[in-house]
Amino acid sequence: MKITTNWLKEHLDTELNENQIIDKLTDIGLEVESVDKQSGELDAFIIAKILKAEKHPDADRLRVCDVDIGSDNPVKVVCGAPNAKEGLLTIYAPPGAVIPKNQMKLVVSKIRGITSSGMLCSESELNLSNESDGITELSTEKYAQKIGENYFPKNNLNIIDISITPNRADCLGIRGIARDLAAAGAGTLKEQKEQKLNKKGKQTVKVKILNEKNQACTAFGTCLITGVKNTESPDWLKEKIISLGQKSISAIVDITNYIMFDLNRPLHAYDVDKVDKEIIVRNSKKGEIFKALDNKEYKLENDMCVISDASGVLGLGGIIGGIRTGTELDTKNVLIESAYFSPRSIRKSSKILNIETDAKFRFERGIDPLSIKQGLEKAAILIKEICGGEISEFDVQKTEDTKNTLLKFKPSLFEKITGFNIEKKEMIQILENLGFELKDNKDWFDLIIPSWRPDISQEVDVVEELVRIKGYDQIKIIEPKKVRIKKTLNSKQKLFHFLQRSIASKGYLEAITWSFTDSKINQLFIEKNKEIKIINPISSDLDVLRTSIFSNLIIHLSKNLGRGFKDMSIFEVGPTFSGTQPGEQQTVASGLRSGKLARQSWIEKERLVDVFDVKRDVIQCLVQAGFDKDKFYIDDETPNYYHPGKSGRLFLNKGKEKVVAFFGDIHPKILKKLDIKTEALVGFEIFLDNIKQPKKSLKDQKTQYKYSDFQKSERDFAFVLDKNFRVQELIDIISNVDKELIKSVKVFDVYEGANIPEDKKSIALNVTIQSLEKTLNEEDLNKINQLIISAVESKTDAKIRS
Repeated sequence: MKITTNWLKEHLDTELNENQIIDKLTDIGLEVESVDKQSGELDAFIIAKILKAEKHPDADRLRVCDVDIGSDNPVKVVCGAPNAKEGLLTIYAPPGAVIPKNQMKLVVSKIRGITSSGMLCSESELNLSNESDGITELSTEKYAQKIGENYFPKNNLNIIDISITPNRADCLGIRGIARDLAAAGAGTLKEQKEQKLNKKGKQTVKVKILNEKNQACTAFGTCLITGVKNTESPDWLKEKIISLGQKSISAIVDITNYIMFDLNRPLHAYDVDKVDKEIIVRNSKKGEIFKALDNKEYKLENDMCVISDASGVLGLGGIIGGIRTGTELDTKNVLIESAYFSPRSIRKSSKILNIETDAKFRFERGIDPLSIKQGLEKAAILIKEICGGEISEFDVQKTEDTKNTLLKFKPSLFEKITGFNIEKKEMIQILENLGFELKDNKDWFDLIIPSWRPDISQEVDVVEELVRIKGYDQIKIIEPKKVRIKKTLNSKQKLFHFLQRSIASKGYLEAITWSFTDSKINQLFIEKNKEIKIINPISSDLDVLRTSIFSNLIIHLSKNLGRGFKDMSIFEVGPTFSGTQPGEQQTVASGLRSGKLARQSWIEKERLVDVFDVKRDVIQCLVQAGFDKDKFYIDDETPNYYHPGKSGRLFLNKGKEKVVAFFGDIHPKILKKLDIKTEALVGFEIFLDNIKQPKKSLKDQKTQYKYSDFQKSERDFAFVLDKNFRVQELIDIISNVDKELIKSVKVFDVYEGANIPEDKKSIALNVTIQSLEKTLNEEDLNKINQLIISAVESKTDAKIRS
């Protein structure tokens, strides 16, 4: 919506300057998109006369024109317009001028060998209209004595372009904008002066609205003005029309356009002498054709709202009029239309026919249905003043009456929503300035919504109006409390998210899959659990709830292997299901690794992933989660989908309360059955529900590394003990001999064979011994050695191997 401050001040009594008005518009939600000088670049365009027009020697469609621009010597212009002819008055743009339509800056150029200085302009190029078939033709009577003068009047006005949101159709008229500014304290809204109309006789053109299904017109007002002398608009009217980017056509047409921009009341003028008998507002029939004012023919569909007479369609209601009854300079009798059309119908018809007009833009957003007589009065007064004529009584045909919209509003709601308060007296003042009728009932207001505000339908809309006018800057900034009274996440939730980060930090990519899976694959990982079938699966390969996340991960791993990704590490943290009862669901973190580590690396030798890689991953995750590695207990009892000799299960302590994790190679028979082609496949499962909250907090960072300044010593031991004795127990026995001095115990050899009894095995271990306080001497080391041997022999019946 384009406005000027001069026009705005015709409705608003204000002492604010233009910049203050612009700031206030933005404050109340009417965003100012741009401010452009009305003259500026248009000062260059001057009135000119073609003295001679000859065919270009090298181009059939070009003409070489000698143009009088008011200087001593005519200029030569090469022009492609078909109407360029000797004696034509037109508009000339010299080199350096900027064409408004495409912002092209003109330069002197050669066109097919002939130098052209400047350009003769069409109305389209000057944004005066859509007419682009030829250059502008000016009236000889008016412009013959003005050759060399500026075509556009010079002034210092700025054009303010406001972005109007779809719900604020009332601000598509300058008075609506003035009303909002007045309510915001930017001035006082001027009262519209009542002028008495000397009406003579009834409106004699019969008008009827057909009672049809989906009739889009609910009210159609008309006024007949006879004996008019349609003429060119006076300067004040022409300047207003041109300032908004419109073309001045004639007084009658300019008046209807002026009222549309001034009051947001679209009107249409008919030359009554061209109307056949009566005017009928009806639905169109498919295939009807009419020629519109844009000189285009439109083929109509069923149920489009049209204005017609006995001979056919005169116009599309609320969108565009037709040429057949359009007013011209010789029009003597004019019928002014002021109607209301359904926004939905306007939007639908214009979209089908691809028509954009200023009237359509307003009707589709919803104009004031009670402004019909106001529009007729304003138009009749101006036409009488400029063109003369006799005015008839108004005739308003209706299919339904417009009812007031009532709303109960509690003032207390305002502070509850916005956080700040407005005095009741000020609240009443704002609402009344916005056009609300109000009755104060102490605890609530009975409001009558203004007819021009169809967007207000509930209490929160009224709150929006009040805060918009008072100022959004009044809303206080309240910073959220930085200390949480309650913990955001419980221990299980923290562990869930921690394991996601911890596993990802070890080179795994997270997958998020369905909790459903393929029963054929799920069977491979089900072991003792019952299969839970889905009655109505979303697809045939998602027909059961998964008992192991492996059943999903292995599908996606296989797809990636098939795409050439040999070395994959993927994981998921999510639910698995062992039954349908409460408690028969568990949250599990599962991961799979395939292929090799350090494939084709110059840093280290490549090798296949193995059970010890996933064992390390599991232990590191649990240690980082705050659990003591020295208390872990590991054995080799694992589900049947793990390799029986290359897998293990982990407990948090020797008590074996609940299994915390499984890890190991995936059984070769599963790889064969699923045809998974990989050099190695290992995996792990960590059962979050079996993990008790650790005494230590989750470690997002590594603990400080403790080191000794004193020399360390290493001793090797080899024990012969029972073949079924677990190595982990032997490590625990040695570690517990002296936790301060024994820093690590590592197995470096397991031997069965010659010189070892059949039911025995030899385990060789390396023990690192170091003190934080002194360098250990031989006596100290021998003492530790003896304690280790004694502890192992007494607790395991083992013998030191010589």
